[in-house]
Amino acid sequence: MTQTPARTKTPAEGVLTGRAKNLALTGIFMSMAVSMLSMTVVGTSMPIIIADINGNQAAFTWVVTGTMLASAISTPIWGKLADLTSKKVLLQLSLILFTVGSALAGTAQDPGWLIAFRVLQGLGAGGLGALGQIVLAEIISPRERGKYMGIMGAIMAVSTVGGPLLGGAITDAFGWRWNFYVAAPVAIVAIIVLQRTLHLHTERRKIKIDYAGATLISVGFSSLLIWVTLGGSSFDWWSWQTALMVGGSLAALVAAVFVELRAEEPLIPMTLFKNRTFTMSVLASIAVGLAMFGTSVFLGQYMQLARGKTPTESGLLTIPMMAGVLLASTLVGQLITRTGKWKRYMVAGSIIMFIGLIMMGQLRYDTSFWFVGISMFILGSGVGMCMQNLVLVVQNTVAPTQLGVASSAVTFFRTIGGTAGMSAMGALLATQVVTYIKEELAKLSPDQLAGAEHLAGGTIPKLAELSEPLRLVIESAYGHGIGNVFLAASPVAIIAIVAIALLPNIPLSTQSNAEKLAEQRAAGDTADEAPASSESVGIELDGALTPEPPRTGQIPRVSGR
Repeated sequence: MTQTPARTKTPAEGVLTGRAKNLALTGIFMSMAVSMLSMTVVGTSMPIIIADINGNQAAFTWVVTGTMLASAISTPIWGKLADLTSKKVLLQLSLILFTVGSALAGTAQDPGWLIAFRVLQGLGAGGLGALGQIVLAEIISPRERGKYMGIMGAIMAVSTVGGPLLGGAITDAFGWRWNFYVAAPVAIVAIIVLQRTLHLHTERRKIKIDYAGATLISVGFSSLLIWVTLGGSSFDWWSWQTALMVGGSLAALVAAVFVELRAEEPLIPMTLFKNRTFTMSVLASIAVGLAMFGTSVFLGQYMQLARGKTPTESGLLTIPMMAGVLLASTLVGQLITRTGKWKRYMVAGSIIMFIGLIMMGQLRYDTSFWFVGISMFILGSGVGMCMQNLVLVVQNTVAPTQLGVASSAVTFFRTIGGTAGMSAMGALLATQVVTYIKEELAKLSPDQLAGAEHLAGGTIPKLAELSEPLRLVIESAYGHGIGNVFLAASPVAIIAIVAIALLPNIPLSTQSNAEKLAEQRAAGDTADEAPASSESVGIELDGALTPEPPRTGQIPRVSGR
């Protein structure tokens, strides 16, 4: 009877329980809802936005790619800072940055300004995406976290469904600019809730920013993604620009590896890649990111430019995709929490995702909506079974003091995969659309070509202003092109299948990260001072502490069994 108060008193400094935990979770989930809502509310309106500010297909791709690129580059920085300082303050700061960027994007008058403000928005989104999962891991154990990962997936799905619907309604009623302001009230409430409820222990660690590593990683990945976006349109794939950008990016990334190996507080510790769970999860996350982000962007274009639907109708027609994500993530999350088994569901999810991409590759401008809906549901189910759980299995195997950097690294590579995939898919689509349009225009009579002067250049048109023959040309070109893009992306899902199959089937821990750290503090054995011996800190497996006891038979206190 005397041990129970002792267990609740020690974690009081950083471990949330009962009502306090539930209130803190409310603030975390609201933060995620803000991020998802603001990102998706403009999705179905983007063709109208780009057409209104005189943009082309390249501008369309960069408005989305710029946000994701900024989000990706900033994610590991947010994650590293989370290991060094207050997670609560960082989460609130990312909310403010994201909201300000969204509001400024609503004032944009040309594609350049819109891209710039969306980059600012992406910097905040990088923090929200990483910190929400990091803080959740801080207060919820991996075994119990499956259920909450399902809730996070459900929030994502609801926001992704509700966002386009709300965005379409706002665009039709008030204009697209109001889409960028809709999440501001929710963000303000989330900041207040976090301030009042989220009370975590902050480890006193020396804050030393890895500026060299951050710069090299940012330059390396940015240059590579810009090349993927512009190659084939602004310059030839085989050109001096390609040699300069690819060569420069590879040189920067190689230099980043050497810098990270020597840095006192590396942005992405190279030792993490010795952990097979981390490495395989990164590879799978790249493929899942491509499927998730690419689908959400190009489905909006398909519905509006290939099927002639309004933004509101486009949002309604993409419900099957998010319904698949919602049902699969929620159901699988509950099953993981109840059974403790996770690998079987993730392997099945990767296979389902591959099947969904193959089916989406059959889309054309006149494809039956029943087939489109079933294809979207299957793809969404596969993504929902994999995406959040890849972070879960990584969090389950890393040392408590590396939770932030490991979680953010998986999110980082998922976003990189999505951004690179979208850039490549956008470049492929732009090339194919121009080719298909030219082929179809050549078949029209001179009378039917009236008003077609600007179509051959790839500028995104307003379908309502085109004659019937020209509208059919555009719809056919985009329908065929978008189907080909999904088909070209499907082999990437095979990487996810192989990577997830190779994940070590490690049981989920029953301790939250805060409980592990509190146990370390109580034992006077913090991670910064812990020796490498397995007799004092647990097994050192592939560069990370695992929840398994050492083979010597001694069960260490910090092993999160």
